[in-house]
Amino acid sequence: MQRYSIFLETLDEYLNCYITMQKGLSKNTQRSYKYTFQLLLEFFYRIHRRSSDTLLFSDLTYENLTGFLDWIEGTRKCSVSTRNQRLAALKSFSTYAQLRNIDASTVFRNSILKIPTKKTSYKELSFFTFDEVRFLLEAVEDSTIGRRNKALLAFMYASGARAQEVCDVRIRDITFTTPYATVILYGKGNKNRRISIPKRPTQILLNYLKDIGKYGKADEYVFSSQINNHMSIACIEEIFKKYIAIARKQHPEYFTGKYSPHTMRHTTATHMVEAGISLLIIKNFLGHSSIETTQIYAKVTEQHIQSHISKWNTQWIHTDTSKTKDHDNCPEFLKLK
Repeated sequence: MQRYSIFLETLDEYLNCYITMQKGLSKNTQRSYKYTFQLLLEFFYRIHRRSSDTLLFSDLTYENLTGFLDWIEGTRKCSVSTRNQRLAALKSFSTYAQLRNIDASTVFRNSILKIPTKKTSYKELSFFTFDEVRFLLEAVEDSTIGRRNKALLAFMYASGARAQEVCDVRIRDITFTTPYATVILYGKGNKNRRISIPKRPTQILLNYLKDIGKYGKADEYVFSSQINNHMSIACIEEIFKKYIAIARKQHPEYFTGKYSPHTMRHTTATHMVEAGISLLIIKNFLGHSSIETTQIYAKVTEQHIQSHISKWNTQWIHTDTSKTKDHDNCPEFLKLK
């Protein structure tokens, strides 16, 4: 059995035990994290001629880490969002490493905490990852208000509705056809559309309406505040702010951007594109007046597509034609399967 250095041994435990069994991160996030460290090892080998088996925690200095992030963005032409995702993975690992071996990982931990998330261009849309949506829903407390808030967040993700559309939904606009539901949303320009809601959010919504005694009361608004029968956008903004703060505290390596209720709409659209749903269907689902608006989300996911292509390329072809091209610098546990 191959023996690794303390750095690689800790990284192996983190990637193959901690984030899978204890954190329960999705397969996509696990692959993204592994790819981050593949890139880190590639950076050290190409730029500093350091092979993975000689790398130490003490090599993860502020200068080397910022150099790595600049290399991702500059040499590999990744977006600022991708750079920030790699930084988030490094910060998460530093937290784990400090718990496992505080003496060995001190330089790494102190260095990574000094590196801020880079501001993205105003043209880059913010959206939640699948894990962030899950963490957001898990952050909601189990109470009457909490069940309302969970139903609200789940409904917004499932429907991709604008905040005002969510405020205006009445009980009569929803048709429950177990295990799914359809809802009529009243959008911009007095245009309405009928969309389907998946099984799980339908159940969350149905349980909430029965819990508060609104089920079957056609004229009631689905979501109301503690003061008014008709929830306001300001109230939704406060709900978002509250649970993002809780989820960010529970998962500091996530939620690195700036968010608003409209972020959930961006998230729905982005995840639909990544699932392979056609832009025309997404356009109608979101109530866009022009396909050009919907195409923005296709551009957002280009970085993910490029990431997958890069992974594919590294698995079947070597692009490095130097004398060291036969050197396998990637530990077995880090290889994508």
